[in-house]
Amino acid sequence: MIAIVDYGAGNLGSVYKAFRHIGAAAAVTADAGEVDRASALVLPGVGAFSHCMAGLEAAALTRPVRAFIRSGRPFLGICVGMQMLFAGSEEQAACPGLGVLGGRVARLQFEGGAGTRADGRALKVPHIGWNALEFRPEARLFRGLSQGDRVYFVHSYYPLPEEADDVSATTDYGHRFCCAVEHGNVHATQFHPEKSGQIGLAILRNFVSSCS
Repeated sequence: MIAIVDYGAGNLGSVYKAFRHIGAAAAVTADAGEVDRASALVLPGVGAFSHCMAGLEAAALTRPVRAFIRSGRPFLGICVGMQMLFAGSEEQAACPGLGVLGGRVARLQFEGGAGTRADGRALKVPHIGWNALEFRPEARLFRGLSQGDRVYFVHSYYPLPEEADDVSATTDYGHRFCCAVEHGNVHATQFHPEKSGQIGLAILRNFVSSCS
């Protein structure tokens, strides 16, 4: 069973429906025992970094999530659920993250305070919309996809992994940045696969394949 962590700050409904749509056995849970027994774990997240970390701690799920990741079973972080894997975020510098991956989370910024697309349209923060992926050919989440496939983003911050080998995909929005990571059993995306149509469902299917 794939457990989707409910700590009061995730896009749970859409994530759950996406997994069910592809025929995966999934359940939303705030129970530490169910997290421990799950075959795979998904940590969604929307909103502020500190709010998400506080919600995870208040639900007494911080240690169970860390323990699950250490167990080697498949893990997927989504949006702020990806950012929480790092040591901390510029959004709230005093709030520590899970510290699972080396690196930090930075705010999207453009040289001179503004940026433009190739067609001349202004770039804005938060970044909301569809962007093209450039991924490592061996990255497991993106098997069967084509370079340039587009996925849906809603974010103002992005990860800066310490280890280049952790970066599984990048995208360009004013500058090129990491939008997905892969580190052993840990997968995470800054974009929302559950809102990314058929490409997003293919990514979730690839994650499910890693659970068997």
